Parts: sequence; structure tokens; C-alpha cells
Amino acid sequence: MARTTDDRIARIGDAAIEVIAEDGMRGLTHRAVDRAAELPAGSTSYYARTRQALLELAIGRIVELDVAAPESPAEPADLDALAGYLAGFLHATITTGKRRMLARYEFALEATRRPELREPYDRGGSLLRARCAELLRTAGSADPERHARLVIAWLDGLIFDSIAGTGSRRPPDKAELETGIHELLSVLLPTSS
Repeated sequence: MARTTDDRIARIGDAAIEVIAEDGMRGLTHRAVDRAAELPAGSTSYYARTRQALLELAIGRIVELDVAAPESPAEPADLDALAGYLAGFLHATITTGKRRMLARYEFALEATRRPELREPYDRGGSLLRARCAELLRTAGSADPERHARLVIAWLDGLIFDSIAGTGSRRPPDKAELETGIHELLSVLLPTSS
């Protein structure tokens, strides 16, 4: 029984992400999510009675999907391996993960106006920062937290440009991403090059 409930909540969360990506926060309604999830009317409100509960369910699903992202290499053997891993992650984010990122941008803006969304939004970002810092630590970074902040700022900027900015007309391919990441990492991790 619990598996069915978990599956239904995940389905509603996925549909909420799609609705937000398509119509923005203003388009997020219980009915819109029911339609997007192809569920009977009232299904979403059964699991998320209020709009706030629906927002929390959606951001929770985004965090869940972020955490389920491909695991990093256990021991990046060298700068090339780390650049290859990050390029793959970035390429997936701007292609198959594009809708989730659009919803994330909507949440980022909404969290600046609604403090109750700040904590769940920041939770996902903190998990990704910690993962990035650990990768950089393993690769030999002398200051992994600071370097992770720089790498994530670069990744965030590139993702935004590739999805919503002028670069969305011609997003970079995986090879271009790998070259750029390699160049960035070779400055931060000179002993690894």
C-alpha cells in the first residue's frame, strides 16, 4: 500500500513540475496537476490540501530527483575523469532535465518572496554543493568548499544561459561543456592537470 501512495505522490510531484515549467507558478493549481498527471479530479488535493502543501510537494520532488542524479565517480582518477562526469551531468541538466530546471527557476524567484519556500529550496542546493565539494576534495582541491562555490556559480550561469538565456538558441553540446569544465578545473586544481 505504501508503495502505491509513494508512486502517486511522485506522479503528482512530477506533474506539478511540468505545470510549473509550462505555466509558471500562477498556473499551478490542483486541477492543473490532476490533468497533467492524468488523475481523477480531486486526487492532488487529497495528498496536498492547500496550495502551500502542493508547493512543498513539488519542491520536495525536485530535491528527490536531484539527489537521485547519477552518482559521482567514487575516485575521479584525474582532471579528465572529473570534467567528463560534470559535463555529462550538465548536459543531462540542459537537455532531459530542462523542464525541472525551469520549475527550479520559478521556485528560486518565489522563494525570494515567500520565506516558507526558502528552506526546502535551499535544501536541494545544499545537497548539490556538498556533492560538488566532495568531488573537488577527492580531486585534490586545497579549498573544496570555496572551489565548489565557484564551480556551481559557473554551472548555474551556463545552465541558465542554455535554458532561458540567449544561449538557448544554441546550447552547448557535451564536448563543448567538457572543454569548458576542463579549463575551469585546471585553474582550480593545477596539481591535477
